[in-house]
Amino acid sequence: MIACRRRFAAKDIENMALDKATVARIATLARIRVSEDQLEPLAAELSGILDWVEQLMAVDTEGVPPMTSVAEMTLPMREDVVIDGANRDAVIGNAPRAARGFYAVPKVVE
Repeated sequence: MIACRRRFAAKDIENMALDKATVARIATLARIRVSEDQLEPLAAELSGILDWVEQLMAVDTEGVPPMTSVAEMTLPMREDVVIDGANRDAVIGNAPRAARGFYAVPKVVE
């Protein structure tokens, strides 16, 4: 899969009000059943969302580094330690049910 990062400008979505036909097409593509009387309110709601996106696109974020959180932090790191996992009784002790040294789970296929 090739990732495509296109920067959008406010002009790309400017005045992008959706009509009933466009909403019906989107619903068809998304395989969502929308009745005729719901198209107009949904078009207004989606157009409102696009208006918010237009406002966000107008914000100058040049020089602002990407963030993964609102608080700057670094996650603690630990050394990877290879163990043999030979403590079977302790592992099986965490299971809700065990039988003959294995996890016991309910049968799901008849």
